[in-house]
Amino acid sequence: MAKEKIGLVLEGGAMRGMYTAGVLDLLMDNGIRADLVIGVSAGAIHGCCYVSGQRGRSIRYYEKYRRDRRFMGLWALVTTGELVGAKFCYEDIPLRLDPFDEAAFEASPTAFYLTVTNLETGKAEYIHCKELKVGSGMDYMRAGASMPLCSRIVEIGGKKYLDGGVADSIPYAAAKALGCTRCIVVLTRPAGYLKQPAALAPFRLMYRKYPHFVETMAHRHTVYNSEVCAVEQAAKAGEAFLIRPTADLQVSRAERDLTKLRALYELGCSDARALMPALRDFVGSDAGEGGSHASAQ
Repeated sequence: MAKEKIGLVLEGGAMRGMYTAGVLDLLMDNGIRADLVIGVSAGAIHGCCYVSGQRGRSIRYYEKYRRDRRFMGLWALVTTGELVGAKFCYEDIPLRLDPFDEAAFEASPTAFYLTVTNLETGKAEYIHCKELKVGSGMDYMRAGASMPLCSRIVEIGGKKYLDGGVADSIPYAAAKALGCTRCIVVLTRPAGYLKQPAALAPFRLMYRKYPHFVETMAHRHTVYNSEVCAVEQAAKAGEAFLIRPTADLQVSRAERDLTKLRALYELGCSDARALMPALRDFVGSDAGEGGSHASAQ
């Protein structure tokens, strides 16, 4: 019988992604390895550390640098035109300040995909990143995490991209299309959350040259809520395993309070720990067959 392909689907949410970081560290602690990771925005940012086996890296550098004015905030917006300091976050940190283990990432048997939204088509694209080097795969990472209205458009290969969550916040269907027979899905909103329509006036003004992108934003809430329902139904059918916050800690997308970020990370750890017996049953003997994760770095 052919080995089942286990997918790991990671929602975004900017600073709410600290929940995902906690979940992923517990998966590493327990030797739960997916065959494929597909992440959106912050989900991709933390998911790459899961692939490289760098347990604890996400919470470590977020706690160290979140209050650095170069990381994220008004100073970065005024001086660079982007809410998130692109050079600081996508070059200085992974190359020098808290190095990303590129060699371990490239050697990992786990395939890594990240989600971007194409401005000209308004559709999601799923980028298979075999490496995350600056000037190559890391540029797609930056594009997929570039929030509309407060980020510059990222152009790669003649295509213009922004935040993958605009077109596909929960790429469960994409993971299935990529051959995953079962998926672990990590959400950053608690049960019962419903996304509301966005105020479209700023998008229509700023992205008037990209009507398909604006149209996608107009329907984002409907698509998101449908995706949550689809994942919940898949979980009931035993095709997906759903992990999401058991409490709403009121962490904003641009949260600066390190105590709240640490609490959200710990919630991710504790929720994953509580679900571990059921998760082991879900993944069965396929868990970890791709080889053990690298030691914590």
